[in-house]
Amino acid sequence: MDVFPTLSTPLTKDQALAMDALVLAYVGDGVQSLYVRTYLAALKGGRAGELHLLSIGKVSAVAQAEEVDAIRRMFTPEEDDVYRKARNHKSKSTAKNASVADYRKASGLEAVWGYLYLTGQNERLGILLSAANKFEE
Repeated sequence: MDVFPTLSTPLTKDQALAMDALVLAYVGDGVQSLYVRTYLAALKGGRAGELHLLSIGKVSAVAQAEEVDAIRRMFTPEEDDVYRKARNHKSKSTAKNASVADYRKASGLEAVWGYLYLTGQNERLGILLSAANKFEE
């Protein structure tokens, strides 16, 4: 499912890699949220409140930590570098309902989503998002 608009001028890989890792994660959080919400709305339909409850089960630090464990072997060396940079970045905040380890893994995964989106690699982004976010149909 292609749910992402193409940026009119995607960043170069060098521009994206020069960004702070947590800025990539910030963008990636929005990317995954849009993907999950769009997929659930199309697949499940129903009320917004119900869809929200389903989506938070997919876009949480604990769920993202599990997702990265399932798909990290699919990362290219460049994606793995982005993941490690964000995972190892020291942050002053953590998730309320997750361990520090899960929070860091989730930040790494979100950074990969953000990196792929900002560099216009939507096909690759779709492949990884689909692999990470399994939905019961």
